[in-house]
Amino acid sequence: MNRRKFIGGSLVGASALTASSSAVGGTRGEVPTRVFGKTGESLTVVGQAGGRFPLCTFDEAKAITMRAYDLGINYFDNAHSYWNGRSEEVFGAVLPQFRKDVFITTKSADRTRKGAEEELHLSLKRLKTDYVDLWQIHAVGEMDEVEQIFGPGGAMEAFEAAKEAGKCRFLGFTGHRDPHVHLAMLERYDAYDTILMPLHPADPSYLSFEELVLPVARDRGLGIQGMKSLANAKLLQSLSVRQCIQYVLSLPIHCLAVGCTTIGQIEDDVRIAQEFKQYGPDEMSSIRNTAQRLAGAALEDWKRDLQQASNRPPYAGA
Repeated sequence: MNRRKFIGGSLVGASALTASSSAVGGTRGEVPTRVFGKTGESLTVVGQAGGRFPLCTFDEAKAITMRAYDLGINYFDNAHSYWNGRSEEVFGAVLPQFRKDVFITTKSADRTRKGAEEELHLSLKRLKTDYVDLWQIHAVGEMDEVEQIFGPGGAMEAFEAAKEAGKCRFLGFTGHRDPHVHLAMLERYDAYDTILMPLHPADPSYLSFEELVLPVARDRGLGIQGMKSLANAKLLQSLSVRQCIQYVLSLPIHCLAVGCTTIGQIEDDVRIAQEFKQYGPDEMSSIRNTAQRLAGAALEDWKRDLQQASNRPPYAGA
């Protein structure tokens, strides 16, 4: 199931394209912010992500990005690999005129220094900026990737060099396959600024990032980003969009990346953020219990499937 199509179902058409023509310096909306961990940056609690842009046309994606900015969002998430680079080109077509007002992230999935540096060069060109606010090691999912990243000529060399050169202000890593791999990344390096992980009501029931990784990230003072709050819309069988987003924002995180394919969706998400009220322990437990009926590898097909794995991963706790 794709990102919700029946909520905020405004089709991105003529009205959406009109939204992309907002005047520079016009009045923007307001979205609640939180201080992004040790970075000290103040980011909106929801941010526009470019991962779903392949489901749009280029002009539609531009209109959604412009609308996100107009609504008050200042956190824009992307990756070199999204849409074979076109997602970064969308941001490059919209955000340069607002560069001082926005926090732009991108990611590299290359595990070598040379490859990661080449990807960053292309990312900056597509984004039309000479630096990104946050550059992240993308989608780390296996223990051998950890070894490669930190080995001779590994990607970490590129990330440290980019930060020193001012091509990125902060560095972090992302992943969604296995929380134990996240823990291994944290054990190998103590100078991350941020972390990005999947967080949603069903996560505590299966290979949980919330239970295993989130407390460590919080103790380290990292800027904590959430993703997959709707479990790619699969949780909408039993929970509402509002319940899912409010659940994640009730966790000790700083911001949540949301992937939208219509203007109506980004407007819905911003409205939920503006009306956010912290869930108490009983409400959090009730939502987890509801989601537990759906939990497992079938719901979270991006995680390691322990039921079907012929060999257990080579680390304790898996």
